[in-house]
Formats: sequence, C-alpha cells, structure tokens
Amino acid sequence: GRKLDFTIDNGRIHNVSLGQGQEAVAERALELAATQGHWVILQNIHLVARWLRTLEKMVEQYSLGSHADYRVFMSAEPALSPEAHIIPQGLLENAIKITNEPPTGMYANLHKALDLFTQDTLEMCSKEIEFKCVLFALCYFHAVVAERRKFGAQGWNRSYPFNNGDLTISINVLYNYLEANPKVPWDDLRYLFGEIMYGGHITDDWDRRLCRTYLSEYIRMEMLDREVYLAPGFLIPPSLDYKGYHEYIDDNLPPESPYLYGLHPNAEIGFLTVTSDRLFRTVLEMQPKESDAGGGSVVSREEKAILDEIIERLPEPFNMAEIMAKAVDKTPYVVVAFQECERINILTQEIRRSLKELDLGLKGELTITSDMEEMANALFYDNVPESWTRYAYPSLLSLGAWYADLLLRIRELEVWTTDFVLPATVWLAGFFNPQSFLTAIMQSTARKNEWPLDKMCLSVEVTKKNREDITAPPREGSYVHGLFMEGARWDIPSGVIADARLKELMPMMPVIFIRAIPVERMDTKNVYECPLYKTRMRGPTYVWTFNLKTKEKAAKWILAAVALLLQI
Repeated sequence: GRKLDFTIDNGRIHNVSLGQGQEAVAERALELAATQGHWVILQNIHLVARWLRTLEKMVEQYSLGSHADYRVFMSAEPALSPEAHIIPQGLLENAIKITNEPPTGMYANLHKALDLFTQDTLEMCSKEIEFKCVLFALCYFHAVVAERRKFGAQGWNRSYPFNNGDLTISINVLYNYLEANPKVPWDDLRYLFGEIMYGGHITDDWDRRLCRTYLSEYIRMEMLDREVYLAPGFLIPPSLDYKGYHEYIDDNLPPESPYLYGLHPNAEIGFLTVTSDRLFRTVLEMQPKESDAGGGSVVSREEKAILDEIIERLPEPFNMAEIMAKAVDKTPYVVVAFQECERINILTQEIRRSLKELDLGLKGELTITSDMEEMANALFYDNVPESWTRYAYPSLLSLGAWYADLLLRIRELEVWTTDFVLPATVWLAGFFNPQSFLTAIMQSTARKNEWPLDKMCLSVEVTKKNREDITAPPREGSYVHGLFMEGARWDIPSGVIADARLKELMPMMPVIFIRAIPVERMDTKNVYECPLYKTRMRGPTYVWTFNLKTKEKAAKWILAAVALLLQI
C-alpha cells in the first residue's frame, strides 16, 4: 500500500475489524471505496455469519462499473470442521485465496518461533547471557507445545490455542524480571510462563503438570553452564548472535522424531494409525450403498443379518427384585453390583427397543424415520449407534468388538450377582463406573477398621502374577486385572516402569493389588503419579491416580505421557 500511496493516514485504506455493530461501518467503507478507488480490509469475517450473504451481494454489485483501483481484502480463521464452513461459495470462488499454514515439524516451528525476534531483541537486556539462554529455551518450549498437538490425546488431553502472542509476551516478562532483579528468579519465571502465559489456556490438571514439567526441565540454573539438553543430543546453544542461533538449529537439531518432545517413538505409530484409520473410514462412508429393496428403503440384507444376530445374542435383563432379595448384607461392593446391573438394564432395554423398531420398519409395518435410518447406517458401517452410546460407557471400539465386550461385562455381573462373593480378581474395565468400585474398596476398609474415609487413599501394588495365577481374593482390598499401559511398559522382574519396546503400543499390566490405607502411610518416594483413563481418548475419561514405582525421574514419564488405560 505504501509503495502505491495507499495508507490508512491518507484515507485510501479502510481497515474494518468485524464484530458486533461493525457491519454498517463495513458497508459504508465498501461503497466509498468502490466509487473513489480505495482499498478495504475486512478482518475476521467469520465473526459475522449472518451478514456474509449481504457482503457477497455487495462484492458482486461493486465488481462491475466501479473504480479501477478499488480492492477488497478479507481475513478469516480456518473452520475446525466441515459443519463450521460458513463463508459463501461466491466469495470463495471469486477471491484470490492465500492461506497461512502453521509450520509442521520441530525444525520449522523452532525457526518460526525465533523469527518473531531480531538481533536487537537479543541485545536489549543488561543480563545478556541469561536472557539469550532463556529466550532460546522458551522458543524450543513454544515449538514443543504447539507441535505436540499432532500426537492427539497422548500429546495433550485437550486441544489448546497456543499462539505466537504467548511467546512474545513471555519474552517481555522475562526482560522485565531480569532487569528488576539482581539474581535470576528461576521459580518466578517458571510460574509465570507455566501457570499464566501458557498455563492460562490449559484447563486439564494433567496437561498443566506436563507444561510445568517441560519448564522445570528446560529453564533452570544449569543452563547457564550449558548442562541442559533440550532433547536427546540437542544441547542448549552457547551465546550467539541472531544469525548464529538459526545456524545452530540447522547444524545441531536432531531429525524429526517423538524423542524431541520427550515421547516414545510408539506415540508416532499410534497417531499415524489413527489418521489412516480415519482416512479409510471416510472412504468407506463415501461408497454408494447397494439397495435391494424398492420404495426408497436404504437397508440391505447385511443390516438385517447384523440386526438379527444382535437380538438373538442379547441376554434377558437382570431381575433387580430377585438380586436385591439375594443380598442380605448391603456392603459397598453389593451396592456397586446393584448400580451396574441397573445401568446394564437401561442399555440393553434401549438396544432391544431400537432394534425391534428398525425390524418392524424393514418389514414395512412401520414408517422408516430418520432415527431408524441412522441406526441402519451405523449397523452397516460397524459403528455403535448414537442412541446406544447415550446410555453406554465411553468406548472407541467398532460395533462388533463393542457388542462382544458388552456381553462379557454382562457375563461378569451374572457370575458376581449369583452369590455376591467378590471374584478372585476383578475386571476393572467391566464397570460403567470404575470409580465406584475403587471407592467401595476404601469404604469397606474404613468400616472394618473404623478409620475416617476422608483420611484414606488407595495403595497400588503391581504383582508379578497373571490373571490365571490368582485363585482367591485377598483378605482386604481387591485384585484387579485388564489394565494396559501406554507410553511405557511395566518391567515385571524389577517391578518398576521401564521404556516401552518398539511397536508394543499398549502392553498388558500384570494383576494389580489395590487396598486402602491411611494417607500418612502413603509412600511418595520414587513414584510416578500415573493417571488411569477408560479409553485412549484420555481427557474426560479419567478414573483415578495410581502411584507406580520408578527408578528414573518421574519427569521422564510425564513428558512421555505414560498412562494406564482400561480399554484399547
């Protein structure tokens, strides 16, 4: 604009940031610019969805017979999903489109982070060595937190909008704190970056712990003596000039791998598998469906066969009155069993109802509704129908595996409710609500020993036995099986967490002995506080925290996102 004498000062550029009440301002600017040959910049047009049709008409109207110098520039954020695409097709087709793609990979991200600063930035602080050291570590930290998102739930439990502003403001804070203090306030800096600047975006406690751990590993006193590795084989650089730092990255940054983020290479296999799985599922859903029924019915023989098989194998609901009569003593475990049976009944009732309804629809005795059509599609694509997931437990399994898993859960409950004797080892994943069972362990111990419940916690001991080796339940507490570890593995001989083996994504855990103890007896030395989740989705499926023994620093397992899962 300046080159061609178009500036905001001389009134030949109209810059409108769209939002509430700005539509009229934008309309006046477009009208004026079209007649007098000015430029109009419309920022964030995705914020005014309702006005976009008017904008499309105005752009079309002024495209003919307006001044030769008239130009319109528009900016919008990319939509997160196809449903969020709101910009009219006319605007997209007639515009020259420029996209600003975020960099991918550690190399591009680190260069891009450093590009936000100049040689002058590096020289502005009186404590130049300390300032440059922390600045480079922060650039690396920024690149790591942004790029870690690609690993899905193993990267971050939830997705956060980290942006360049977080880094530039952190550097301003760093400058102010170094100038104001005679010594480097390491703890204050880590707190400001980890809890406020970046931590301000973070809503999940485990993600907050991860963010804090990165900063305590990268930003510490030893970095001034060049004793800090930002990644295996990538030492913090010496004091260099701006160009020197870019060259240092070119020459010394190891090739792209999960190690750069503190993760195990298996994390990459996991995320690539999920991506390819999603791709194939999309391709499958785009295939035309064979329809052998006339009259516009959308159902093939395949769905009918699946439907019949599910109904045939569906067990009868639990007789709650009978079960309650059997239980003389209402112990915490018995209450858990009641709750589980009730929830299974609600789910199986919905399965039976919806399948019978669809069956009548297929026979032509009922009109096929949109719900029935969705159900038929889900059966065809081997997905769990939405009306079932509403009453079910979190699960990422396909319909066939999900249904087999449901039948196993019902079988376990049937065995348990015959005499209410706790199984020798309990399948923890078989519960709708595993927390209730873990709480029942604490309640029964508290009653037995007359301890206050709020002063108790669970002690977790990983045994060396498999499920088959356990023949009787323990005197107090419970044995549980069916847990998997992601991000590392359990080394049975030494009884500690160890590095995962390549291509063993989620190794099975041995039987775990869980009992309740008073909080003050809890061993907190050499342990990793390991979150337990129901599925690989992590985040909202959190169940409990298990303290697992480790010989290495807990920070290693935090960065590797080591967790226990109930279902894979």
